[in-house]
Parts: sequence; structure tokens; C-alpha cells
Amino acid sequence: MNAADLVVTPWGARLLGRAIPVALGRGGIVPPGAKREGDGATPAGVHRITGCLWRAERLARPCGWAEPIGPSDLWSDDVKDEDYNRLVRAPHPFSHERLARPDPLYDVVLLTDWNWPRAEKGRGSAIFVHSWRAPRHPTAGCVAFRRDHLLWIAKQIAPGSRLIVRG
Repeated sequence: MNAADLVVTPWGARLLGRAIPVALGRGGIVPPGAKREGDGATPAGVHRITGCLWRAERLARPCGWAEPIGPSDLWSDDVKDEDYNRLVRAPHPFSHERLARPDPLYDVVLLTDWNWPRAEKGRGSAIFVHSWRAPRHPTAGCVAFRRDHLLWIAKQIAPGSRLIVRG
């Protein structure tokens, strides 16, 4: 572990020596082998940051490697879908999550390599790093931060950076 790792625990996060409040899944932190689709849990372990998505019409590019998302961008969460746990485009016949949400939760999204790129069906889709709904308000399994903290984090890390979740 080093100072450039984003380390997350139930009590908060640390990056480059800075303490940051965090929100985690309503199902708590679970061992990676126990994570299941829809359980609301955040999987423990070392996860790599694989990308950054952002709503270009809502804010400035958060980092040089961010890719814009729009109304047709979706994330498949259907275990019957060949594209399970992947970015897909509308129209999409399987269950999915819309990335261009009406609220600001996904205005900036850091993607992780949880159950990706070759997803094991039912092991859980997307563990995103995104803005929280309210201070420490539980997520559906993702890692969430106050918007200004998330923007700071996005500027400090790069693809391949480590997100370490400890129970």
C-alpha cells in the first residue's frame, strides 16, 4: 500500500494523506467471493480504476482521461445479457442502469475493474466511485463521496490506480 492508493474503510477514506468521508453499500463490506448482484454490498479487496465518465453538459472535464456520457449511455446489470457489467447503448433490451441520471450522482463516475472485463454472471455489476446522495447515505454497493472530494480524487488518480476496500 502507498499514499497514492485510495483506501476505503467503513469509517472513511484516505488518499495522499488526506482523510475523506465516504459512503458505502447498504449491505456493508463483504469478502469478494460473497458479493452478489443486487445485495447492496461493497466488495472488499484491491480494485483498479479503469476509467472516468462525466456529464460534459453539467461540469468541466474533471481530469484529462475522462470520457463524456450522454442520454444513450447505459450500464447492463442483467445476468442474462451477454454484455452484463458493461457499458451499453440505448435502446437496450436487457435490464440496465441509465448513466445520464436526472440527479447529480453520476455527473462524475470512476469505473473499477470489479467483475470486469469478463464478468461472472451474478457476482455483481459495476462498483462505481461517484457522488453521494447525502452525507454517508448508503449506496447500492458503490463507493461515494461528496462532489468536491470526488472531483479532487479524480484529479489525483489515473487509470490503474488502486481502490483498496477494507472491512
